[in-house]
This record gives sequence, structure tokens and C-alpha cells, in this order.
Amino acid sequence: MAISVDAMQHEHVFLGADHDRNARKVWWVIALTASMMVVEIVGGSIFGSMALTADGWHMSTHAGAMLISALAYLYARRQARNPRFAFGTGKLGDLAGFASAIVLALIALAIAWESLVRLANPVTINFNEAILVAVVGLAVNIVSAFLLHDGHSHTHGHGHNHGHSHNRSHSHAGHHDHAHEHTDHDHHGHDHPHPHSHAHEAVPTRAVQDNNLRSAYIHVIADALTSVLAIAALILGKAYGWSALDPVMGIVGAIVIVRWSWSLIRVTSGVLLDVQSQEGHLAGEIREQVETDGDRISDLHVWQVGPGHHAAIVALVSENPRDPGYYKEKLRAIGELSHVTVEVTPSGAVPQHAA
Repeated sequence: MAISVDAMQHEHVFLGADHDRNARKVWWVIALTASMMVVEIVGGSIFGSMALTADGWHMSTHAGAMLISALAYLYARRQARNPRFAFGTGKLGDLAGFASAIVLALIALAIAWESLVRLANPVTINFNEAILVAVVGLAVNIVSAFLLHDGHSHTHGHGHNHGHSHNRSHSHAGHHDHAHEHTDHDHHGHDHPHPHSHAHEAVPTRAVQDNNLRSAYIHVIADALTSVLAIAALILGKAYGWSALDPVMGIVGAIVIVRWSWSLIRVTSGVLLDVQSQEGHLAGEIREQVETDGDRISDLHVWQVGPGHHAAIVALVSENPRDPGYYKEKLRAIGELSHVTVEVTPSGAVPQHAA
């Protein structure tokens, strides 16, 4: 039976398993932060409190940074099936996380600069008022961190893998056999005249990191850190008259935040640039699954296309070549592989200098 082009087409929706839930969490934190920001700015203006007003504007920077995460979730969901995105919009969260990390680093530099200015030009500190502001800010950050932490890092342990099998075979020695496997959590109700299977197999559970949510979480934790350091410095400053301790703690906090920011930049840029070393365990599992009975991998590429989703191109040289679907079935148990392309070349067709 002839296979139509339409029947061979498939979607590339590689959003994280908790995409929508995480998006709601970020919107809740933005609402909480923005509300507190308005209260502090208005209250500071009415009561003439510079500390209250300054903290309100400080919270606005974190609310703005988290808005990047929220809008990334929204755009990724709306454009998930847009064919312009070759591998979907799953990596948009990493792009947002990268941007947020840069914003976080800039905030840390601003804190460090302000602290240095305060060291050079000390100002009078209203300790009681400043401690109250820091405590209120810390309380808001603790609530926000609680909202975000549940989805910050969890295991992705679906017990099954749903896939479409698309096989094209050529007997000519100069061609490769291709097997395309596409897996996601969207099911198609129409029938396919080509092989179509649903495999229910145990899939190893691993931590799935949503870098978009992670960036929002780090913003909240960074703000909480500055509040804790400020409270400690203000209490000691009030008790012993160590006014210089406040800006010193600001510098310490800035250094810690810059380190967190750099860590987030490294992780997200690795995903954006398709760095393979971060997913070395997948390459090892793929080799373990298919390199048997004279089959050897000649070229392997594995990269992340979304939280918990990876694509792979597997080129095989085989002494006894099988149908590409055979190798695809071997890889089906690796639940993190959501889009797989397999190429098979008989070993006799490979030039000696390339073998």
C-alpha cells in the first residue's frame, strides 16, 4: 500500500512535562512580587521611607526578570506546533534562562557598585526600619521560593514511550536506510498505513531540569540571600555600631549571585549550542543498546530539544544490516530520546580508508 506524504508527517512538540504548571507558578510569583513592590513604593512615598522605596524598586527588577520566564512559557506553548521551528520550541526556556542569568549578573554588579559607593561615602542607617523592610522582603522570597521549588528539579519517569515509526529503505549500497522516531505526549487519532506502534516499557527516571523555571528560582533565592545578609548586617550594626558591615555584606552577596548567574549561563548556553558532553550518559546508553552482533556506531549526535527531550542521529556500520526499525526498537526503552534518526550502512559498502 502506498504511503502518502501527509501520513509520514509528524509534530515536534518537545515542551517539558510540567510546562503549563511551571508557567502558572512563575505567574503567581510575579503577582506576589509585583504586589509587594507596589505596597513598598507607595508606603515608602507616603511615610517618607527611602529604604522602603528602594527595596520596592529593587523587587521590580526581579519581577521584570521573571516576566522573561513567564513570557517564554507563553510563547513556547503558543508556537509549539509552528513548523518554522524545526525541533519545536522546547529550547525557548533555555534562551529565556540565559537572558535572565545575564540580568541577574547585572543586578549583582549594581549591588556591588552601590555597596562600594556606600563604603566610600557612609550614610546614616535607620536600623529598625531597614530591618523591618528586609524581614518583609525575606518573607515574600520564602513564599516565592516555596512556590517555585516543587518544579525546580524533579524526576521524569514516564513508564511508557509513544512513538511513530517512519522507515525508508534503499537496497543500493550507496544509500543509507533511515528510521525516524518521533515521540511526545500528543496522540494522533488517524490511522497510518505504515508501521505504527505504542511501546509500554519501563523507562529509567532521571532528574529533568527546566532551566526557565530554574532561572526564576535563582532570582528568588538571590533576593532572599541579600535579605538574609542585610538582616545579619543590620542587627550587628545596630548592636555594635558596625555600619560598614551593611555594604560589606552587599559585596559578599553580589559575589555569590554572580557565581550562580555564571553557572546558569554555562548550563543554558550549553543547551542552546547543542553541547553533547552534558548528556554523555545518553550516548553511552545508545551505544550499549545498538552496538551488538557486528553493529558499530560510526557517527553519533545527541542534543537536547526541550526539558526531558533529546534528539539523536545514529549512523551505523553493520556486518549484517537489519531494517532501521530494528535498531529503533532497541532505542525505544531510552525514554529521554524523543526524536531519533537511524542510518545503516553495510560494512562492505564503506571504503577501507573510512572504515
